[in-house]
Order: sequence, then structure tokens, then C-alpha cells
Amino acid sequence: MNQKINDLISRISELEEEVELEIASRRVQFHFTLDDRRVRFEREVLAQHRRLKTSVLRYLAQARLLNLISAPFIYAVLLPLLLVDLAVTGYQWLCFPLYRIPRVRRRDYFIFDRNSLAYLNIIEKVNCTYCAYASGLTSYVMEIVGRTEQYWCPIKHARRVLEAHSRYEHFVDFGDAEAYRAELETLRRDFPQPAARAATAGAKQTGNAEP
Repeated sequence: MNQKINDLISRISELEEEVELEIASRRVQFHFTLDDRRVRFEREVLAQHRRLKTSVLRYLAQARLLNLISAPFIYAVLLPLLLVDLAVTGYQWLCFPLYRIPRVRRRDYFIFDRNSLAYLNIIEKVNCTYCAYASGLTSYVMEIVGRTEQYWCPIKHARRVLEAHSRYEHFVDFGDAEAYRAELETLRRDFPQPAARAATAGAKQTGNAEP
């Protein structure tokens, strides 16, 4: 990988750290902290949230008719999502050890914290849980696919890729045959170690949880 790309990746990492700092400042602004992934609001803020909660009957009465009609079609997608989850999870548990690729940890991608928001009623919480599962599954599957692609075909595309997975920037350039042959085996071993990554993430989370 050339130096310019390394510099760009470093800048991206710096921007990600700035985002984390901004998120930490928002926690202070909205008066909550994280305690081992558990959200804790200040007592006065929690009481205010409860006063702002819309009852289920009122929520349904105010809902748009088109939203109510489309809801069953939205939730019907849950079954294929579960099947994809099962298939991809089984694949990585079976195949990743064969390739010596670290398995992707589910807990890094599935985040269910909106249930702690007291201003949401039960329907809103169910909707939020469903959305969190679907978006988390998308990221989880993308990471598994990305690690698989890094092992079997770590070559960038000729065209720009929108929303590329986390491993894509480590791939060799399109058309660079010498780099591909020289770096393939190295790339097949260049994966994040789960324990080290978890320690780093935990340190960041602990630091950001403090006001």
C-alpha cells in the first residue's frame, strides 16, 4: 500500500476519534452516561422523558393510515433477515477457523440501547429494536463478507465503491499485478485481533462515558 493511502487512512482514523469526542460531548449535553453498555440518565431527565411519552392508543390514533398498512410488509422481512443471520453466522463459525480468520463478534455490531429511552412507548421500542437488529445485521454481514473478500480477493475495484467495508482500504490497487502476488499471503494474515480490538474499544467507551 502506498504512503498516500496510508496517510489518508490515518486522517480517517483521526476524524473517527473526533466523532467519538463529539458523541461524548452529546452525552454530557443530554445528561446520560454509559456503564458497561448500560445507559443511565439523570433522575430529573428520566422523569421529563416519561412525561413526554405518547400513550399507545394516542400513538395509533395519530398514525398515518399508510404507515399502518405497510407495517406488516416491513415486519415480514424479519424472517429472511433471521435466515441470513443464521446462514452467515454458521458460515463464519465453520469456515473462518479453516482460513485462520478471526471471527466477527456480534456484540460489536448489534446495539440495542433505545429501549432505555423512557419517552418511547412499547410500539416505538419494538420498532427501534427491529431497526437496530436489521442495521446491525447489515454491518455484521458486511464485516464477515469483507474479511472473506480480503482472504480470497483483496483487490480494489476500478470504480469508486460507496460505503465500502472496513477491510477494503487494505486491498491492493486494481491492476497492480506485482503487489497482488507479493502481498496476497500477507493480507491473508492481516486481520484485527478480537482481544486487542475489544480492549481498545473498551478503553474508548470507558473514557467517553465520563462527563
